[in-house]
Amino acid sequence: MRYEEAVHADLNCVVFCLFWGGAMETEGKLRVADVFVGIRDPRQAKKVTHDLVELLVIAVCGVLAGADDFVEIEEWAKEKEDWFRQYLRLEHGIASHDTFGRVFAAIDAEAFGAAFRRWVSSVAPTLGKEEVVALDGKTSRRTGKMGGTPLHLVSAFAAGSGLILGQRATATKSNEKTAIPELLATLALEGCIVTIDAMGTQPSIAQAIRERGADYILSVKDNQPTLADAVRDFFAAFQANPDKTPHRFDEILEKDHGRLEVRRCYAFDQLDCLPTPARWIDLKSFAVIASERTIKGKTTLEYRFYISSLPVDAARLNRAVRQHWRVENSLHWCMDVIFGDDQMRARTGYAAHNFAVMRHFALNLIRLDPVQRKGGLKVRRLIAATSDSYRAELLGLV
Repeated sequence: MRYEEAVHADLNCVVFCLFWGGAMETEGKLRVADVFVGIRDPRQAKKVTHDLVELLVIAVCGVLAGADDFVEIEEWAKEKEDWFRQYLRLEHGIASHDTFGRVFAAIDAEAFGAAFRRWVSSVAPTLGKEEVVALDGKTSRRTGKMGGTPLHLVSAFAAGSGLILGQRATATKSNEKTAIPELLATLALEGCIVTIDAMGTQPSIAQAIRERGADYILSVKDNQPTLADAVRDFFAAFQANPDKTPHRFDEILEKDHGRLEVRRCYAFDQLDCLPTPARWIDLKSFAVIASERTIKGKTTLEYRFYISSLPVDAARLNRAVRQHWRVENSLHWCMDVIFGDDQMRARTGYAAHNFAVMRHFALNLIRLDPVQRKGGLKVRRLIAATSDSYRAELLGLV
């Protein structure tokens, strides 16, 4: 039986709440059918036992509750079957882990990712002016078959809210420069500042960012050797006679767990000192950030180079670059340590990609919780696994 024919009012409720953060009014918002139901069921209709939307709801709830693979989703869901039956029909009970695995391997990854982005655009706070959106890639190390290539996912991360806005898969890290414009084209970025590591420092990507109404800060490394050498030489000359070169300066000092870090930003607008600056649309400034770290009495100094469409403003550039690096701890670290991404061994079809998107659903749901609670993400997943009321709160059911 097709979902459109079999859906129960309570199922509409749970899916609607999951995707719209609990809002029950549809005016001005997409209907549920445009989100989950809009995903085509890849199975032959006559062989379908478990409803696709029910499978998706159960899987996302399972990951939210701490399940890190399809076996764990099945076992946890069976323990919570009575709770699920408050909202789902479950005519054939909880599906087996094999069924979950086959379905997630077959669901079109682009369609599932699009559903995620549409959900985020509805439930997430509107991105504020100059919100830093960091684009960065992560490899799920164990998702590749023997001799094959593991999943590499480029994600857009809103540094201020800690929410994931969307993602795009690439064959390898070297293909990020292809995936980044595709991801940018799906995001509403008007007024934001997009930050990208050196792999994305390409004129075409700068163009794509500006076309979305955002500003860019792009890291300059040896993948743009002529540009990197020009900035390096200019800064060396500046250091020799700093008083003779117009510039802006900003300093940030941070102390944390025995680590002292000082970030000094030197910003310039002498674009004629760069090779073919016209290649970079709306280029207005470049910057050097000297990062001095002292840990256990040992001090290291690292220089990083950037180009930007922002006016020459050292404080603004320094803060935005600092926010970019939140993607490492607030996204990549969480995926590995809290959600077990590097241990995931789904290697069939789109399973790894779609499971990664489910992790993003779960992380965003936890971070959208308006109530301040003790404990980190790991504790909250534990509570979501055991507390029906807390889980319902996160899903907007109460």
